[in-house]
This record gives sequence, structure tokens and C-alpha cells, in this order.
Amino acid sequence: MSLIRQDDFIASIHQALQYISCFHSPDFLAALHEAWQREASPSARDAIGQILINSYLCAQGQRPLCQDTGIVVAFIRVGMDVRWDTKLSLQALVDEGVRRAYKDKSNPLRASIVMDPAGQRLNTRDNTPSVVHVELVPGDKVDINISAKGGGSENKAKLAMLEPSDSIVDWVLETVLTMGAGWCPPGVLGIGIGGTAEKATLLAKQSLFAPIDIQQLIARGPVNRAEELRLEIYEKVNRLGIGAQGLGGLTTVLDVKILDTATHATSLPVAMIPNCAATRHVHFTLDGSGQAVLPVPKLEDWPQIALDASAPLRKVNLDNLGKQDILQWLPGEKLLLSGKLLTGRDAAHKRIVDLIAQGKPLPDGLDFTNRFIYYVGPVDPVGDEVIGPAGPTTATRMDRFTETMLTKTGLLGMIGKAERGEATVNAIKQHQSTYLIAIGGAAYLISQAIKSARVIAFPELGMEAVYELEVEDMPVTVAVDTQGHSVHTSGPIEWRAKIANIPVFIS
Repeated sequence: MSLIRQDDFIASIHQALQYISCFHSPDFLAALHEAWQREASPSARDAIGQILINSYLCAQGQRPLCQDTGIVVAFIRVGMDVRWDTKLSLQALVDEGVRRAYKDKSNPLRASIVMDPAGQRLNTRDNTPSVVHVELVPGDKVDINISAKGGGSENKAKLAMLEPSDSIVDWVLETVLTMGAGWCPPGVLGIGIGGTAEKATLLAKQSLFAPIDIQQLIARGPVNRAEELRLEIYEKVNRLGIGAQGLGGLTTVLDVKILDTATHATSLPVAMIPNCAATRHVHFTLDGSGQAVLPVPKLEDWPQIALDASAPLRKVNLDNLGKQDILQWLPGEKLLLSGKLLTGRDAAHKRIVDLIAQGKPLPDGLDFTNRFIYYVGPVDPVGDEVIGPAGPTTATRMDRFTETMLTKTGLLGMIGKAERGEATVNAIKQHQSTYLIAIGGAAYLISQAIKSARVIAFPELGMEAVYELEVEDMPVTVAVDTQGHSVHTSGPIEWRAKIANIPVFIS
């Protein structure tokens, strides 16, 4: 019979969350590196390359892989012979570990959790409460799978109550096509089948803890229907040509995971949850002997790659930019931005458009005329950093504000990740604006290009405040040009056609 002490449990949660914020798992790195090696799309290969370089820098500097350091989800299996040395509930124990991890001064993690979700949505400031699932099992150990799930991928979770005769594969393919690139592919699809609505969703989430092993499965062949589905979905999703960051390419998913269970004779519940390119999870066991012991990463295990420096890049001075300049930019063209830009996410956009609607002036110093806005909520800096990891957030959430921003503020262009909606693309074309993307999953790499940062509006919003950033050679790609041409539309179509001519897509 083991005795689990309060301090050991809390310290293990703290340690695990710090660990997964900085270190990709070896299986994910290997799969991503393999995808980079075989990728034939220059844009997708560059995106994967940036993610791999970012991963190495984060491991080296022990800083977050992504600015969105996630909502904490823990699946805990408690042995029925375990004794506890604590007066706290299991939820309170996990939350205290989360609190310490996210407020760790050596590597602060962004607090993204808001209370009163249908009302004021006030940030709890310490990323609590977490989501805890508990199962009592035989034994005298506590087994923990813990993850930090980013909002961009979690927001793409899907659930369907299919008819028993419906095709699961067809539903997955149709659904993936509606998900866009906001989940930051390439990643892993977790699928839960059976049970009830909530059970299928839990199975989908739990499946994402399994190591990436699709190539081993291809080599040995499937032994049951779930494994047959994994292989079929893996190949057919990749044949959609969505590619890294939705730019079009060979690899959209690195693996497909499936867990299933019995269900009612009239039901076929199916849930799907993607893990993004900053997939963060770890497993550990407590047996009463002390804190969890996690594997020590070795920097030599990270693939050493270099981005293609032969392609010509257009250098852009943001401080001397006008409409005549952006008219020359081509869809898919890579740019290096230098100069000053502004930031803003959902909360700041809401404040701005409300002030405009009320006929009130914007805060002093906030002027968007001929400027770019970067959709980002950065991590706090440490040491001599001017800013912490600062990758882009999903741009579609700002679509509802874009017409007003382009019409009323003099805004020249926008920077984010993933596609824009049809109405927004039309507004960009009408105003001869442009939309650029930075690579989701390369937050620390992007922060290296930021040379200064200061809050200029709405400081009470925390990471949602409006910053002015000064950047030097910040890499971006033209996703929607002034004529309304979108690479998130043209790229997947182009690569879907190319992949169709590959007899055996996955060797």
C-alpha cells in the first residue's frame, strides 16, 4: 500500500506542465522530421522547418513551444489501495500544481482560463481550474496522463451521433475539410467511437496520449477494425492536400488515433479532436517513493535542419509602407518584416469596434493608419527578453471585426494564422488590404525577431492588451493578396490534384 504525499503530487504536476511546455516528445519530433524530409511543397516544408527549429530553440532555452500554453486536462487513475497524506481534494491538488507551474518565475506560462464563460469572461490569472477526469482502478499507484491543450486545436473538436450504417471515414473526411487550418496541422487526429456522446468525446481526448506509431502499423498491418480505420483515415486525410498550416502539401496528419467502446444498438457516436503542432502531453506514475521522474531530454536528439535560404525574400519596411507597396505582393510570397506593428486579439477588437460604434475616440496613441495588426497574445518575458513566445492566434476569430477595422481605422493589413472567411477575403479585396500569416507552432522563433514591446492600450486585458512591437526580419507569408487570392484555397486544391497522381501515397 503506497502513501501519496501532497507535496509530491503537487510538485509532480508542476514539473510535468513545465516539462511539456518546452519539450516535444521524441515520437512527435521523429514523425515531424520525417514529414519535413519528404515534403514536396516549398511553403509547407518551410512551415514544418520553422516548427522544428522552434522546437530546438525551446528545448535549448526552456521556453514555451507556443504562446497558447493551453488548458490543463488530466486523466488520473487512482489505485484503490492508495492512501493519501493530504486534506485537499484531487481537483484542488491538480489546480495547485497548475498554479505553481503557470506562475513559475523561471518560465511563466500564459494564463488563458476565464471564469463566467457566458458572461464577463474574467481571466483567473493562474490558469486554474483544470479539467480532471478520475477513475478508480485496482492497485496501489496513481497513474497520470496530463496535457496542456491549446485553444486553436481544441476549438476544432467535433461530435456526431451517426446512424449505425453511416460511414465513419466519410464523416471524418467531410469534417476535416470544414476545420480549416486553425488547429495548426500537421498534428494528430484523436477519434472516439461508441458509448454515449460524452464517452466518445472522452475517448477521443484519451487517444491523443498514445505515442505516434502509424508507420509501425503500416509495416505490420492492422489486426482489428479500429486499426483498419486508422490506416484508411490517415491516408485519405493526407490525400486532401491541406498540408502544413493549410498551405497545401503532402502531410496534414502525422497519425490517427482511435479508441472505441460498446454502444447502444441504435447509436454510433463519433468524436474527433485534433492535436496541433505544439502537442503537449506526458505520462507519469506516483508510487509513494517521491516526485515523478521524467525523462531527461538531450539536445542532440533534436533534428538539425536549415531553412532554404536560396529563395528570394522581399524585405519590407513597415514604417514606410503604403497601399502602393502591398499591391506588389504575391500570394504565397515570403516576406521579412522590419519596423513597428500593433497587436490585438478578440477582446481588444471588441473594445475598438465598440468605441467606433459609439462615436468615441480610440485611446491616445492608438492609430492604425497604414499599419499592420498582429493577432497575438504573448507570453510574459523572462531575463533579458523583451517579450516571451509570441506566435499568431487563429485569424478567423477576428473576421467579424475586419470590415469595421478596414473601413474606419485606416488599417493596411493583418497578420495571423490559418484562413479567413469568404466575407473577410472579399473585404480585403474591396479595400485592397492584405492578410499575412506567421507560422503557428513557431512562437519562440518568432519572438526572436521582436526587438522591443510596449503596451499602448487596454493594459487591463493582460495578454489581450494592444502592444506596439518593433520587429526585425519577422518571417511571414502572403496568404491573401490585394486581389483576394487566398493560398488557403489555392494551395490545398493544387496539392490535392498532385497527390491524386501518387499511386501509393504512404510507403
